Amino acid sequence: MNDDRLDLLHRDATDPLAAFRDEFLIPRGPDGRDVAYFTGNSLGLQPRAARSMVERELDRWAEFAVEGHFRGDLPWMDYHAALRDHLAELAGALPHEVVAMNTLTVNLHLMMVSFYRPTPERPAILIERHAFPSDRHAVESQIRFHGHDPATSLIEVDGDGPGGTLTADAIADALDRHGHRIALVLLPGVQYLTGQRLDLAAIAPLAHRKGCAVGYDLAHAIGNVPVDLHASHADFAVWCTYKYLNGGPGAVAGCFVHERHAHTPRPRFAGWWGHDPATRFHMAPEFVPAAGADGWQLSNPPILAMAPLRASLEQFHRAGLGRLRAKSIAMTGFLAARIRERVDRVLEVRTPDDPAQRGCQLSLRVRGSREEGRSLHSWLEREGVVVDWREPDVIRAAPVPLYNRLSDCARLVDAVEAWSRSR
Repeated sequence: MNDDRLDLLHRDATDPLAAFRDEFLIPRGPDGRDVAYFTGNSLGLQPRAARSMVERELDRWAEFAVEGHFRGDLPWMDYHAALRDHLAELAGALPHEVVAMNTLTVNLHLMMVSFYRPTPERPAILIERHAFPSDRHAVESQIRFHGHDPATSLIEVDGDGPGGTLTADAIADALDRHGHRIALVLLPGVQYLTGQRLDLAAIAPLAHRKGCAVGYDLAHAIGNVPVDLHASHADFAVWCTYKYLNGGPGAVAGCFVHERHAHTPRPRFAGWWGHDPATRFHMAPEFVPAAGADGWQLSNPPILAMAPLRASLEQFHRAGLGRLRAKSIAMTGFLAARIRERVDRVLEVRTPDDPAQRGCQLSLRVRGSREEGRSLHSWLEREGVVVDWREPDVIRAAPVPLYNRLSDCARLVDAVEAWSRSR
């Protein structure tokens, strides 16, 4: 075993967060070893505690049936509230500003009902040109629903920085030119294709000065980078929990509504579970919304789908986002440096070098043809290195600090080197 390998094993063994890896179920590769899993940006691994959390609720259902809503140490009536504090911790929010509910795109539509209020003079929504398709589909459909044409009312800001990243100047320029027409600015916390982290605290004040509402999609940011939604003064934010938050496939999503809208007269789609809990069971016909983000709920929480998320959020709370972020910066920096040192002829790092402008994910453009890129991706799969592919030429690799190690990063680069030698 060479000195480099010994050094990496020592650094992994002395990592203060190393024990968290054992709290996850790691898939096995073709050779029977644990895979080097780099797709937590797409679906996080399963916490070992998730199964017992779900089984616990199944047992309560068997024992109590309908009375499970009111009996036991965590009655189902209040189950969503048990996620509130840890979600707020990760979102940089006050507890009453967040709620776990629905799925990401459903929540985005619900937020646009309240915060996209177009007028003939101000009908537009500003997004990034390479927004994740579900966001674009949702935005276009909202524009059409309100009787406007996306051809004129969907404004796209283009990436003008290295690797297609967005500069602050590009966003400011778009707001200067179009702000008088923009009803809503919708941008990501971390861009899914480039891995760039945006400065959310800087964007919201610029947009608000132009009279725009501001919403953020944190699908690739929550649990990945520090987020301070309350201080950013965003009007709302939405996110999924199956990526970095390890909530499981299709897990219950999250939503933030700034406290200044806690008692807003803005319109919303209403449901019984969003009714003020103090009078919910009076069964009156009038809708009285709960204060804060809870008032946007529609239906009672899906307990079996929320249980795995409880397990994950408790892990994040114990690990601490500060420690996780420090390890993430170290691992991602190590991986970027080793790629440039060993396989620069194969891969180009598109994600910004500045740690403040990125999270776990590195977006790696494959130099050469698409066919070569697909060949490399297939090779990595056979080597037990799990990354994902985004058309036309990007491999995304996300070293997640809860369960990845420096030796995983080295294994990825070794596998790329082996593919290159085989060509």
